[in-house]
Amino acid sequence: MRNVIGIDLGGTSIKYALVTELGKVLYGSEVPSKANESADKIIEQIKLAIQDVLHFSEQKDIKVYGIGIGSPGIIDTVTGTVIDKAENLKGWENIPLSQILKKEFNCPIYMDNDANVMGLAEAEYGAAKNCTDVVFLTIGTGIGGALIINGSLYGGYRNRGGELGHFPLIANGEACNCGSVGCFEQYASTTALIRRYKRRLTKANKPIPEHVDGKMIVEKFKENESEAVESLTEHCDFIGHAIAGFISIFSPQKVIIGGGIIDSGEFYIEMINAAARKYSMSGSSFGTKIEKATLGNQAGCLGAASLVFTA
Repeated sequence: MRNVIGIDLGGTSIKYALVTELGKVLYGSEVPSKANESADKIIEQIKLAIQDVLHFSEQKDIKVYGIGIGSPGIIDTVTGTVIDKAENLKGWENIPLSQILKKEFNCPIYMDNDANVMGLAEAEYGAAKNCTDVVFLTIGTGIGGALIINGSLYGGYRNRGGELGHFPLIANGEACNCGSVGCFEQYASTTALIRRYKRRLTKANKPIPEHVDGKMIVEKFKENESEAVESLTEHCDFIGHAIAGFISIFSPQKVIIGGGIIDSGEFYIEMINAAARKYSMSGSSFGTKIEKATLGNQAGCLGAASLVFTA
């Protein structure tokens, strides 16, 4: 059985694990990513993570077959290069990461976008196991996404696609950080939920709490506060509307939703499901199930490892 290293690069930390082909984690840990310092510092931390796993594998006499890496940004999977920058990683642009690592570690190395690998993990080991066609969304600071088509990750030509968070949702809408307007992410991310909730409080001449996050808004929703009810209902409606568009295009077996806010309760997925059914064509959506992700924090490492197993 093959064993590989899965690397999940994030803005705060680098999670890493030694993973078997069956998705069992034999060893795992994390190190600070030093993302606010420089690309060179990030690369040093990735090397440190790999070396730690290799030290463990040598002690246990376990052969490491390859390395998979999930990274923010647009990734050229052919060359293993970070093409477009990630906002939370300083200098993380035009980085030939696979080439750099291959000089030090003599094994196959595969890379892809971090949301793509999380989607792949759910398809290989999680909520979408045994499905061939899947749309994966992760709702957080922004919105990431992944497409599994005919059992394989799909990213379009040279992996420049799959940016589901920038699906154009509202014509002539609010400006998005990507340079466009009206993007799905700009209206339905947790960041957008918080912003729009605060806007409603201000309009109602109510004080804005010192710390507002998605969890707090959900609590206020359960208390039937009108601004929270309106905000969360709108949030789920936006997500459902976008999912209806994805269903019309792809007609997936499952739409899997990840991110911290999915822990709000079953009602959250139910509200999204109701909105998606409202806006989608029954002929396209009849076989589609909308479910929450199941792998949590392990998704990044498992998905990164799966890049090697599915290559």
